[in-house]
Formats: sequence, C-alpha cells, structure tokens
Amino acid sequence: MSPLMRRAGKKTKKKPAERMVTLVSKPGCHLCDEARAVVEAVCAETGANWEEKDITADEALYRAYWEQIPVVLVDGEQHTFWRVDADRLRRELGA
Repeated sequence: MSPLMRRAGKKTKKKPAERMVTLVSKPGCHLCDEARAVVEAVCAETGANWEEKDITADEALYRAYWEQIPVVLVDGEQHTFWRVDADRLRRELGA
C-alpha cells in the first residue's frame, strides 16, 4: 500500500475539546447521579463537551438503552453503561 493510501485510511484523532460525551439517564436513578459526577469531572478536566439526555423523554433512546442506563456515549458511540470508570473515559477522550 502506498504511503498516500495509508494516510487516507487513518482516522484523524480528535482533541478532547472536539469530543462530545452524552450521558443517557433518567430522573431518580442513583447510578445516573454517580455517572453524572464522573462525566462532569472528567469533561471539566479534559475540556470535552458533554450533555445529558433523559431516556424517558426520547423513545429511540428508551428502546435502545432502557436496560443499560446510565449509558455514556462518546461522539455518538456507546462507551459504557451502568458504571463509569473515570480513567477509561479519560483514555477514550485522548487525555
């Protein structure tokens, strides 16, 4: 394979500030509260953006993740569910 083709096939690594972390949660969920604290702290530390979506207000999220909440997505891809490991999330964000 030529060097040009190798470069074209590589994904450009995003900086943490270019990443979006989504916490899929529901009201009254103690695991969601714990996950929120970890996501909020890691994103503040790394500069990554984050948002929270209520699974009870989104039918598609409900169908996809109901048995796994809380769920953490990074750039729309599932990263983890139930418990969030801060070190693993940092590594995923490239920090």
